[in-house]
This record gives sequence, structure tokens and C-alpha cells, in this order.
Amino acid sequence: MKSIFFSVIVLALCALPHPALAQDEDSLRISVKGFVDTYHALRLERPNDWMSSRTRVRGELTLERGNVGAYVSANLVHNAILKDRSGLQLREAYAYYSDQHWDLRAGRQIIAWGVADALRLTDIISPMDYTEFLAQDYDDIRIPVGALRLRYSREKWSFEAVAIPVSSFFELPTDNDNPWSIGSLPIGAEPGRKVYNMEYGGRLSFFLSGIDFSLSALHTWNKQTVIIDGVGAYRRMTMLGADCSIPLGQFVVRGEVAEYLDEAQSLPSTRAASSNALIGIDWYAGNDWSLSAQYAHKYVASGDHRNTGLATFRLSKDLLHNTLALQTFAYIDVTNGGIYNRLSADYALNDQLHAMLGFDYFHADKGIFSVYKKNSELFVKLKYSF
Repeated sequence: MKSIFFSVIVLALCALPHPALAQDEDSLRISVKGFVDTYHALRLERPNDWMSSRTRVRGELTLERGNVGAYVSANLVHNAILKDRSGLQLREAYAYYSDQHWDLRAGRQIIAWGVADALRLTDIISPMDYTEFLAQDYDDIRIPVGALRLRYSREKWSFEAVAIPVSSFFELPTDNDNPWSIGSLPIGAEPGRKVYNMEYGGRLSFFLSGIDFSLSALHTWNKQTVIIDGVGAYRRMTMLGADCSIPLGQFVVRGEVAEYLDEAQSLPSTRAASSNALIGIDWYAGNDWSLSAQYAHKYVASGDHRNTGLATFRLSKDLLHNTLALQTFAYIDVTNGGIYNRLSADYALNDQLHAMLGFDYFHADKGIFSVYKKNSELFVKLKYSF
């Protein structure tokens, strides 16, 4: 395929040596880094077609003088399956001021809250890109938002305030030519660019002996469209949340709760509060073994009082002097019995070049994974960092 030839050429070009940029403590400091990766996935069921075939060059530029700086990251993408995803894509672009206590960032940026791993409770500022569902690194699925973020830090605590003048929302695959399409869905009109539609909130964090915890509040929107009377809709909501992390020897216990006030609902009523809670545990067992498990529960206080549960499980092991990383990571739809599991082997040929082979397994008769029950795939990925 053209995408594979493109991948080889780009990898070869990036492997060429390039001169180091001069550094002077009293002048403008410039840092350039990035990576090239290429990812290809083949469906294991008929018609055994390509599920994904994309190559990307990521560039990251940092300019800094004293306490003031700017950061820009962008992707140059060739996507052989989703043609409209090819091209130059701006990712993050923000200016910042940072000193011992203050950190101010203004511009397009990713904002992550909470302690959950790959689950969203209080972490609802940056929406998600589900164009290729979860067949991307989780960090790549996050969509940056145009925001003003101010953080004040002390030794034992910190406070963060955010304001998002123009909201961003989930990107969903509705094109039938996309192997990850969820079918036709009325997306609905996004809120107008008005001052009263802006998002704003804050997070107060404490770092104490034996426990870290945070309290958060956010006036926002439902970031994923909700179908109300056959029409896609976005509605105002308020999130009140808290999270904590407690180390206990080889273990770390994590907890997170979030109350969504006046959240938009499809059925049986259009607006209702929902309660969300998560418990997780990480075990660093030694000898390069690690295990993580989480369970998140959602209760909607309306009509039939709906309860839903979603769990994750991660097991990883490093081998060959930490050059080979083996991992299995699964989402488990506790409510409907579905599962999505990614098995992967990541081998470091050297400090810059990694090769990964993996298998994505879907099984579900109903629920969130049922639309992808025929999307089990075998994938290969190469990544060169510079």
C-alpha cells in the first residue's frame, strides 16, 4: 500500500543526523523533538480488510526565555483509509509563564484531571476523538481545548483555575466508509460562541504524607451528543468531583467521585443528575511486573434509576533488560457483558526505534462494544523518536 511506502521514506529521512541547536542560558532557548510512527491493522474476520493504515510525523517546538515561553505541537498525517484525516493537524499551541509558584498557560492545550486510568469521571475538560475508536494511544484520543489555565503551587497544595471560551466536543465516526463507523447519528448544533456559553472551573489539590487528594468543580457541557426526541443535543451541566491516591507499600489505591448536576439524558427524561464513582488499585509486584484494576459505576437518578458499570484490567511485564514490554489492557462492560482487550508486545530496537505487534479483541452482543464485535484485528506499529 502507498501508506507503507510513505512510512519507509519518512522513517529514513528522520533517521538522518541533524545539527544540535545552540543553547545559551541568557538568550532564547529552542527545543525541537518529535517522532514518526506508522500503524497498520488488519481485520481478522471476513472480509479481512484494512481497519487502519496511517503514518504520522509529530513535531514539538518549545521556545523559552527566562520564565516566558511558547509550545507548539503538530502532526503531518497520511491516512490511507480515512482520506479526510490526511494533512497537517495542529495539536497544541500555547504561550506560558512559569516560576516557582505560578504557572499560566493560554492557548490550545490538553487538560487532564483526576486519577483514573483511561476512564472519565472528573477528567471531562478535553473531549475525545473516537474516529478510530480506541485503536489509538489514549493520549492521542484526547482533543486539545482553547483555554486559559492558571495554577498556583505550594509545597503541600495547589490550586488550578481554567476558563474555556469556546468548547470542543467529541468527534464520532458516522461515515459508513469508516470501518469504525457507529452509523448515522444526529450530532446536533454546537453551542454558539457566546461569553455566557464558556466553560469554567477549578481544582484544589493537597499533597500530604500518605495521601494525595483533590476537589474540583466545572461548569461545562455534555461533550458527547445526546439524542433527545430524535435530535442531537448539547446541554449545560455542572460537575462536582473529588479524587484521592493512597500509596500502601507495593500498592496504590485510587478513588474518584463525580456528581453531574442536570446532565443531559436520552431516556427516560431529558435532564437528570448522575452519580459516578471509581475505585482502582495498582500493584507494583517487583521484577518488572505491574497490575492495575478499576471499576467505575454510574447511577442516573431518573425514571428507572439506571445503573451501569465499566471496569478495566491491565497487566504488564518487562523482559530482556527492559527492552521488551508485554501488556494486556481490557475494558469490560460489566452491565452488558462485552469486552475490548488489547494485547501488545513493544520491543525497543534502540533508544529511538520501537516496534510493536498487537491484537485487539472485541466480544459483545449488546452495549458499547457490540457495534465493533466484528472488528477484532492484528496490528503492527513502528515508532522512531528524535
